[in-house]
Amino acid sequence: MTIAAPRQRSETAEQILDLAEMLIRTRGYSAFSYQDIACDLSIRKASIHYHFPSKTDLGVAVVDRYVARFAAALAAIAEDPSQTSMAMLDVYVEPYIGKRADQICLCGALAGEILALPPELRSRVDGFFRAHQAWLTAILERGIARAEFELAAPARKVARLVFAALQGALLVKRTTGDASQLRDVIAVIKLQLGARF
Repeated sequence: MTIAAPRQRSETAEQILDLAEMLIRTRGYSAFSYQDIACDLSIRKASIHYHFPSKTDLGVAVVDRYVARFAAALAAIAEDPSQTSMAMLDVYVEPYIGKRADQICLCGALAGEILALPPELRSRVDGFFRAHQAWLTAILERGIARAEFELAAPARKVARLVFAALQGALLVKRTTGDASQLRDVIAVIKLQLGARF
């Protein structure tokens, strides 16, 4: 999935995007309105419509910005060939660990209501998931080639398992408030890769 370079936005537009992202991650896309944003930011709804004419436009902008941030982070991780594959995986899982208990991955939150989303958002969530699984596949294949990982299945299938386990662990952490759920999942993933940590 190709994302256009983000255009420069005003401070108000960035505040709207920040709040919309937080609301999606904590409440869900369907459970917030422009009125919620207007009240929280002490602005008029017309100001939000000026920057984002429809809720779909706002959702697309939120997801595109999130995807672009993640893509830049993944590219930066892969730039250093001296890093071990496990170090790269550690950098990848760090944002999962750092999330507040009530927040989950933006695209994970959207996936929970995928059938109710506009097509533009559905395709972006799908693209995000596919891109992350492809990135994980590449890291796992790199780890195999460097004799750092031992996989019980093809890298593509293990990448799907790792991604699904991380996304699921975020949901469990959100439900229980127990961050050890996520840490345990990550520790077992590492053990299954045959890695030392």
